[in-house]
Amino acid sequence: MILISNDDGYTSKGINSLINMLRPVADLLVVAPSGPRSGRSCAFSVLEYLRLVERHIEPGLRIYSCTGTPVDCVKLALNKFCADRLPDMIIGGINHGDNASVNSHYSGTVAVALEGSMKYIPSVALSLCDYRDDADFEPMRPIVLKVVGDVLKHGLPRGVCLNVNVPVVPEFAGVRVCRMAEGTWGNEVITQRNPRGFDMHWIVGEYTNDEPEADDTDNWALSHGYIAITPTTIDVTAYEAMEAMRSRLC
Repeated sequence: MILISNDDGYTSKGINSLINMLRPVADLLVVAPSGPRSGRSCAFSVLEYLRLVERHIEPGLRIYSCTGTPVDCVKLALNKFCADRLPDMIIGGINHGDNASVNSHYSGTVAVALEGSMKYIPSVALSLCDYRDDADFEPMRPIVLKVVGDVLKHGLPRGVCLNVNVPVVPEFAGVRVCRMAEGTWGNEVITQRNPRGFDMHWIVGEYTNDEPEADDTDNWALSHGYIAITPTTIDVTAYEAMEAMRSRLC
């Protein structure tokens, strides 16, 4: 059984393309947001109640929508539907738009995989570098099936999930297992004056790859036509800084 969620909503083309790809592979439990929840990262609902709505049931496929965040969806799915049978795998996606470099920190799609990994369930985030509602996900089918098959067969190390980003190119140059690029967002706020006399602030931004020549990063891979797979850890400890800290502070 595979649990699927996303941050674009249960009606998005990305998640429904993924369902179509994986129907022959496993029983599918889909619990996804009722609408777009991009940029929610690992947020979950503390003060708001959640509504869970059954959308479609057939042998081997159950689809529910949730009014909460992607992480809410995973928590609800595991607690409401998986008491007797844990998923063999959790997948976030397929996302409309890339989640490479620092974007992964903001991504609800990646948060699905992180939440699964925190539950010690092998988990993967899938993204296509195309933000259009009608993006073509079919070229992703071979890599989706390859990654899912590999994870189902071999699992993942404890505390590690995969962040998979796929470029939009006529032909893939190949697959690269690579690290997250260093990057920054600038010009992140647009302010406009409301006719009623107050300012409205919009969070936008322009992304800059701060190491464009480094050929071992996800940004380099995607810009050169490669599928980028980045193993991502739950443990955010900066081990290389620990000894220096100890020598000064302990």
